[in-house]
Amino acid sequence: MCVTTLHNLASRPAPADPFTLTKTRVHEAEGPGRRSFALFQTLRHPGAVLWVLPAHEPQRPMLRGLPVGLSERLLLLTPRSETDLLWCVEEALRAAPVALVIAEPQQLLSLTAGRRLQLAAETGRTTGLMLIREDHGSSATETRWRCDPVSAHVPVSRAATHAAADSTLHRWALSKNKKGTIGHWVVNWHGASAAFDLVPETGERRQPAEPAR
Repeated sequence: MCVTTLHNLASRPAPADPFTLTKTRVHEAEGPGRRSFALFQTLRHPGAVLWVLPAHEPQRPMLRGLPVGLSERLLLLTPRSETDLLWCVEEALRAAPVALVIAEPQQLLSLTAGRRLQLAAETGRTTGLMLIREDHGSSATETRWRCDPVSAHVPVSRAATHAAADSTLHRWALSKNKKGTIGHWVVNWHGASAAFDLVPETGERRQPAEPAR
């Protein structure tokens, strides 16, 4: 069978799960599918979720389109400036009761800003996920993910396509990892829970990822 066994995140050990974000650290996601990756992560972080995005951002998470149960624990913050946005993120990361802080900065994240956010996450023991624009990340980030919806130009097996008839296929690539390996995966995720399938790309042979440089 071309689709791997369903991952039950409640019972599988963390090392077998490539999408676990290291706690008390700040991570980044880029690409057109970065919001889907963020929603996926909200289901893996029980507790309050803060989503910080600019006041002028026209596309905001719609309550009706969110996974079940998320709207009750999601708080949207809409600062007017980039300076205010980074301040909100830093203060939110220091707030210990918060499970996950998601933010959408519009400008390049400097090394100084990245380090401040990492220190805030360590202080509050909170996890952060910055949804950055292309090549706008900070070198201080713990991991960086490239997130794309799978389109016609990405070959996947017929069985995988059939299995994803009621779901959406995503390609999530870990391009930077300070404390581990990198790699990429095609993911079959239906959006309703944290359960997912890993789907092999056609003709691809799985090999160990290269060490992070």
